[in-house]
Amino acid sequence: MNTKNKTYRLTIRAILTALIILQAMVPFLGFIPLGITDLTIIHITVIIAAVVLGTKDGMFIGMVWGIFTVIRAFTSPTNPLDTLVFTNPIVSVLPRILVGLVAGLLFTWLYKRYHKLTMATVIAAVFGSLTNTVLVLSLMGLLYTTGVADAYGVNPSGLFKVLGTLIFTNGITEMIGAGIITPLIVRALFSATHLSPDNRN
Repeated sequence: MNTKNKTYRLTIRAILTALIILQAMVPFLGFIPLGITDLTIIHITVIIAAVVLGTKDGMFIGMVWGIFTVIRAFTSPTNPLDTLVFTNPIVSVLPRILVGLVAGLLFTWLYKRYHKLTMATVIAAVFGSLTNTVLVLSLMGLLYTTGVADAYGVNPSGLFKVLGTLIFTNGITEMIGAGIITPLIVRALFSATHLSPDNRN
């Protein structure tokens, strides 16, 4: 990798790291509070990192997101579930790292197989987004069944029906957003730099 490409990578990595920290700490930049839950848009930054810079960088940006999610949950929670659930790294950090892993691996495999940038990016974005939604909500239900059920005002036996509804409603919205926004930014970054899908790792 030449010096110019290394510089581009370092610059993009630094910008995305700074952006993910801002999004994690400032609610309306990364999360749109909706009462008892949040609509997440921050995952798009992780997916962009995974697609443009590679799987390892996507996982790193996801880890930064998770760490600052924990910090925000302790210092400035935006809803009742923050202090209950997101102070646990299993819920707040692990799924975020896996967003970068899933998006990065999917993009790499699809692009090498089909050489279609937009198609590979859209699919990576959709499944990266789904990874976050499904894992976070499932872990919330499994690890904090009673507390989360109380927060939603339902019996523990009916909690997973509620969480399933959230996966369908919030998850679909987040997937669509990621599938539309991510390829536009990815294509712009590849066009504006000497980076390409073939030399991202």
